[in-house]
Amino acid sequence: MAANPSFDVVSKVDQQEVDNAVRQTEKELATRFDFRGTGAEITWAGGESAVNLTAETEERVKAALDVFKEKLIKRNISLKSLDAGEPHASGKTFKIDAKIVQGIDSDKAKAISKKIREEGPKGVQAQIQGDQLRVTGKKKDDLQAVITLLKGGDFGLALQFTNYR
Repeated sequence: MAANPSFDVVSKVDQQEVDNAVRQTEKELATRFDFRGTGAEITWAGGESAVNLTAETEERVKAALDVFKEKLIKRNISLKSLDAGEPHASGKTFKIDAKIVQGIDSDKAKAISKKIREEGPKGVQAQIQGDQLRVTGKKKDDLQAVITLLKGGDFGLALQFTNYR
């Protein structure tokens, strides 16, 4: 007999799509009339999970962030995956540091697990496995109910459901 049905709850972002959004933002900042002469630019910051936006004024750096958010939305990347800080002065320019959040940290994993225990169907368990959760149950209908429950909740991050068996 087969094991109980299960699925994984993850929070992952397609890195290629984020890279495409960064490149599209670079191109738009270089060509749009209202960004000419403002020094507005976007760059990767030490790795694949952080970007820096810079401009000469606070308004222009905020506008550059809005352009980046627009590009992420067009590429089906949830803005919950973007952790953008406040603009701060760095010399004569303003800067915004933004991180792409991946994985479920232990506090949020515990909150998700608690919600499944309290509000989900009986007989469904959630196990924390690193930066993801494994949800198992006796019936597939119960697992569908848990997916619906989690889609309705707001945990401050973009959740995906994978390995449904």
